[in-house]
Amino acid sequence: MDIERLDHLVLTVADIEHTCQFYQQALGLKVVTFAGHRKALAFGRQKINLHQLAKEFEPRAFRPTAGSADFCFITATPLETVIQELRASNVAIEMGPVDRNGALGPMRSIYIRDPDRNLVEIANYEAK
Repeated sequence: MDIERLDHLVLTVADIEHTCQFYQQALGLKVVTFAGHRKALAFGRQKINLHQLAKEFEPRAFRPTAGSADFCFITATPLETVIQELRASNVAIEMGPVDRNGALGPMRSIYIRDPDRNLVEIANYEAK
């Protein structure tokens, strides 16, 4: 087997509309509706499907919980610009910029929390 990429992941959230608003306004993700009424956050060639807490779709995670995720977005936008945009949107930066090591090597990261308190890392890979 040769896994190529991540297609989507699922976030269990307390309030889908609030989550959509945050990710659209603060991070510029596109809100999409699929399968009639389900919501997802799209970016690049990936998406984050949203499940309402206590109303998850089957099959589902063994113990779906809002606020248990920790994930990283890679951006081409310089982190200094990202920081300015987040501050303009009144999004608190929990940590950073700090040096980290991602899937492709050294990167520089900042950390924020979404409405469910999921840890969201935003990073740039260092120039080679």
